[in-house]
Amino acid sequence: MVDARGQSCPIPVVMTRKVLEKEKPARLEVLVDARVAVENVTRCAQSLGYQVKAEPQGPDFKLTLSK
Repeated sequence: MVDARGQSCPIPVVMTRKVLEKEKPARLEVLVDARVAVENVTRCAQSLGYQVKAEPQGPDFKLTLSK
């Protein structure tokens, strides 16, 4: 899991990309706290071949990335 809450863009994208490129997980959960981070992480993950499901969780968002 990547917890990028409290981080300004592009840090959530950088954190997520590092895990995706290094570990190549089949599934990864990412927590963010801004709509712009949801959009940017989604674009990054899709460019690496992942499908993204975003769910609001209170003031935060949980993104589930899967191959």
